[in-house]
Amino acid sequence: MVDQQYETYDPAVHNRATPQETFGPVVKVDKLEDGGIYLITLNRPHRLNSIGDGLSDALYDAFVEYRDDPNARCAVLTGAGRAFCAGADLINTAETRQAEQAGREGPAPIISRRKNPVPLSEKLELWKPTIAAINGWAVAGGFMYAMQCDIRIMSEEARVGIAEARWNMGGAGWMTPLTRQIGLGSALELTLWGDTQYDAQRCYELGWVQRVVPRELLLETALGYARRMLFLAPRAVRNMKQALYRGYYMEPLMASQFGSAIEQNLQGMNDSVEGPSAFSEKRRPNFTDT
Repeated sequence: MVDQQYETYDPAVHNRATPQETFGPVVKVDKLEDGGIYLITLNRPHRLNSIGDGLSDALYDAFVEYRDDPNARCAVLTGAGRAFCAGADLINTAETRQAEQAGREGPAPIISRRKNPVPLSEKLELWKPTIAAINGWAVAGGFMYAMQCDIRIMSEEARVGIAEARWNMGGAGWMTPLTRQIGLGSALELTLWGDTQYDAQRCYELGWVQRVVPRELLLETALGYARRMLFLAPRAVRNMKQALYRGYYMEPLMASQFGSAIEQNLQGMNDSVEGPSAFSEKRRPNFTDT
């Protein structure tokens, strides 16, 4: 096996101070295809999109808006600049913890208890599909955001890692689903050894990502997945996602019964007439989620 985990990147420097520039909101939301697709961009490129300056709250709000928008069918999450997300802003974290230890007020926590978008689907009841377009480093909290999405697409040069053990940072709460995504052994290697880093090919071999593409094709590939969703039956998609996520932890017979119960909501829908009619008439269906 090729030794590919150990790279020159050091998470200790990902928050190194750089000249502050104006990049707009810390999370940008672009609505494409007449609002059918949400392109959500983590937008702190001067700090490799590390989690700070209210980024977590803004991401929570973006996903809630996507969830509640009746026109939205799919969301793509990516990062501005050369990183997807480098995890917690350690400068902010250090200032907060030093202030707490000294009994004085410091910066706000990087992730608030009130607005934490993890676990994304279960906590926010977000059963619409989400795609992570991983354009660069996805480290620690950045890995956390990527693993919440339903499918992941990586650029060839992207890398991932979970560095919490190096800096005595919390993370055990969000790491628990990782064993079902990459297996126990790889999950332990990635988390217990905080200097372990996987490249895109390793992530693909583990099944954690579904596609690896050149960086210049990354966003278009992700949006291609999203555009396909515009022509699928939205309620059926939501049913299947919920059944797969929740059924994973259920005994097989209970999971089957749960999935069948969910699908009772298809009865009497206009879309349940439109689907077979479109097939019979050899045309593309026009689903309205009604």
